[in-house]
Amino acid sequence: MPRHTVLGKGPIGRTLAQHLADAGHEVHVLSRSGPGTRAAARTTTSAGGSVEHHRVDGADADALARHARGSAALYNCVNPAYHRWVTDWPPVADALLTAAERTGAVLVTAANLYVYGAGNHHMHEDDPLATRETKGRVRVRMWQDALARHEAGAVRATEVRGSDYLGPGAEAHAHAGPRMLGPLLAGRTLRPIASADQPHTWAYLPDFAAALATAAVTPAAWGRAWHVPSAEPLTYRALAGRFAAAAGVPVPRVAPVPLPLVRALGVVQPMMRELHAVGYQFAEPFVADDAASRRTLGLAPTDWDTVVTTTLAAYREEQRATA
Repeated sequence: MPRHTVLGKGPIGRTLAQHLADAGHEVHVLSRSGPGTRAAARTTTSAGGSVEHHRVDGADADALARHARGSAALYNCVNPAYHRWVTDWPPVADALLTAAERTGAVLVTAANLYVYGAGNHHMHEDDPLATRETKGRVRVRMWQDALARHEAGAVRATEVRGSDYLGPGAEAHAHAGPRMLGPLLAGRTLRPIASADQPHTWAYLPDFAAALATAAVTPAAWGRAWHVPSAEPLTYRALAGRFAAAAGVPVPRVAPVPLPLVRALGVVQPMMRELHAVGYQFAEPFVADDAASRRTLGLAPTDWDTVVTTTLAAYREEQRATA
């Protein structure tokens, strides 16, 4: 089995690395922290695959190329702090392109839907990249640079765009992760951003990983961006109701935080300032069409019943483990 190299060990990077190892691949995970309390230096799977962690600066093109040499694909699963995208993303994106060009590894980027901007309520991969928001513009530039190198024959590149993710391994900031499940199970009020009643696409982490891994080895996917195959859109309120039913707890009270209040909090909290900038994603319909990616990648999303029960079980197990 060919080696795969993953830059970043957040929820998407970890899920992808495990997905690839479970398929029998050798996986090198690169991150600034390297092996740590949540990641042994090397683990193996029953399928014969392995995950090996290395300490690497993502902006160091030489180091990336050295680790990616011989890899079938190089995956960009990095996620800098929201308020640092403008400064932190460009050097990492440039280093990844350089490493991909030097090694011949397919560059596969885990991306989001910010590139389309507000007002696009039903997004398709070929829609204009019309965002006016700063973080979205950073992502647009990253994709345009990768596409230009691809079209020039210097690299093979593709991008997989997912909406807000949920599932095993989702961290505290995820809208449908611990931020929802903790209060829900404790009987407290849920406080989403802007609105709880707009249709919203949610990306299940294992489906995100499957799309990234499949795009890497599907030549028809290169040179284009794709949406993560995702179950039908649900409002925040409806999703919370499904979790409550599965957990056997009362349906929670939901009291959205108005965008003007988010903006006011952003004066002193950089994270809230950046959340306000993308608050339209919950204030209006935010639906991603995945028909094209289902056809090209040959993937179908996990059904909601499985998503909910698996996510809930993983969260409860994590709480028991850290109690």
